[in-house]
Order: sequence, then C-alpha cells, then structure tokens
Amino acid sequence: MKSLEELKAIREQMKKQLDLRDQTDNNIRVAVGMATCGIAAGAKPVLAAFLQEIDKRDLRGITVTQTGCIGVCRLEPIVEVYVPGQEKVTYVKVTPEMVPTIVADHLVNRQVVTRFTIGAAEQEEK
Repeated sequence: MKSLEELKAIREQMKKQLDLRDQTDNNIRVAVGMATCGIAAGAKPVLAAFLQEIDKRDLRGITVTQTGCIGVCRLEPIVEVYVPGQEKVTYVKVTPEMVPTIVADHLVNRQVVTRFTIGAAEQEEK
C-alpha cells in the first residue's frame, strides 16, 4: 500500500494533467490524433511527452487534447496546434523526441517548427 504522502503526490500529478486538458477559448490547444492509426504509429507516447514537457516547464494557457482521425494516416502520429487568432499548424510523423522542440519553439516562442510540418513532409514526397 502506498503511504499517504505518495498518494497525495500522485493525486497532485493527476490534477495537473487534468488541468492541462481543461479547455478555454483563450488557451493554445494541442490536439494529438488518437484514432487507431495514430495509436498504432505511436501517438500515446507523443501525448504523454506533451503532457510531461508542458508540466515540466510549468506552462499555463495550453490545453492538450485527443482527437480522432485527422485523415492522413501515412503521416501519423499527427499533432495539430491551435493558437488563438492564428492558422492551425499540423505536425506530422511526431515522435516524443520532437516534442521539446515543438513546445519550446512553437508553444513558448511562437515560432512554427516548419521542418516538422505537413508542408515539409509533402515537399519531401515530391
């Protein structure tokens, strides 16, 4: 059995993760494609990496959510970032190792990581 202190620590950690999933209109929203194809391609560790990185940096005003099929299975895992007042950015073939760069550059410094976007992937395919 866990000690009371361990249970309180687990509760606080889970509460932080729930707060990251609480949506408001002014929040930046990070949506991870979690349909069958996304999960098979590794979306669960990507979602966990976003939650961990945002928590580690103690960032506020960012909501992390799951979404269904985004429609481009060959490019999974897919993450869409919605910044209020800006155009949606779609990151493709996302790995947990890419997440710190996306968080630092896009979510914190508002600089899209173009080399990870769907546009860059489509240029490579040509």
